[in-house]
Amino acid sequence: MDIEIAGRKIGPEHPPFVICELSANHNGNLQTALRLMDEAKAAGADAIKIQTYRPDTITLKSDAPDFQIADGLWQGRTLYDLYEWAHTPWEWHEALFAHARQIGVTLFSSPFDPTAVELLESLGTPAYKIASFEAVDLPLIRTVAATGKPMIISTGMADDEEIAEAIAAAREGGCRELAILHCVSGYPAPAADYSLKTIPDMISRFGLVTGLSDHTLDNTTAIASVALGASIIEKHFTLDRSGRGPDDSFSLEPPEFAALCRDARTAWDALGRVDYGRKSSEQGNVKFRRSLYFVRDMAAGSIISSEDVRSIRPGYGISPKYIQDVVGRKLMISVKAGTPTNRKIFK
Repeated sequence: MDIEIAGRKIGPEHPPFVICELSANHNGNLQTALRLMDEAKAAGADAIKIQTYRPDTITLKSDAPDFQIADGLWQGRTLYDLYEWAHTPWEWHEALFAHARQIGVTLFSSPFDPTAVELLESLGTPAYKIASFEAVDLPLIRTVAATGKPMIISTGMADDEEIAEAIAAAREGGCRELAILHCVSGYPAPAADYSLKTIPDMISRFGLVTGLSDHTLDNTTAIASVALGASIIEKHFTLDRSGRGPDDSFSLEPPEFAALCRDARTAWDALGRVDYGRKSSEQGNVKFRRSLYFVRDMAAGSIISSEDVRSIRPGYGISPKYIQDVVGRKLMISVKAGTPTNRKIFK
């Protein structure tokens, strides 16, 4: 069930693949975008993701009611105004990909129309992400699939039928390495909306590498998702949550993102495998277990009675559950009080 992006295997048998979503948090400044990449790399991100669109490729310049944002984080703007404000200029892309290579981090993008795919192909993107709102754009998914690159589809707002249709379109288009992300398309989204139990159901239902695109305001939801099988975590990233950019307010700052990278991998390590054996960290604590010890001096040939042995700490003797097997046995050697019981010293 694994996929691979830029040589990194992703799936249940590998640590979570943590994606830093830069989105609009460059706030129109290329140097800020480059610094964001540096900080994401330093924080431990496996990959950095941008978005490739222009306002005219994603919407129309219109003041009609359909194009007005009436509430929420971007209230009072038109769609065109929002995307003009938020987009990553296409002329930056070459510099961004070059910088990613220079600092040794994987960079890929979400395209929003076929011209964006053409640009990203010319820059050698190693993978693609389909944004939640584009999960219903099956022609776009087929266009991306035709590149043969790995694809991650975010499923915010999509129901199970729409998810199945998106997967089918990707497969029909030629995508062989496909992952899906559980997502709630609220900005921010309350943790209670995430219904993380959906993740194991998605894994069972669709049989794909599955992860989480997290828009909550802390790391709890993302860490919990790892315990439920999430192999990918995507989270928005900013240098300053009070920066007043389009996505700053629901993004993680560098220390928080570093904690996400660390704690997600710790959670995955803790899952391990089914194992009831004694762990290496427990070996030194055997002295705190109980076992059967002689509590009086006894001569060779003596018959052991229930008054001669007790269940005490430490745990170097025979387990207390075998006391009935010890009582009534004849000692082959003499023993001192405080000697652990041992099957080799009695018949």
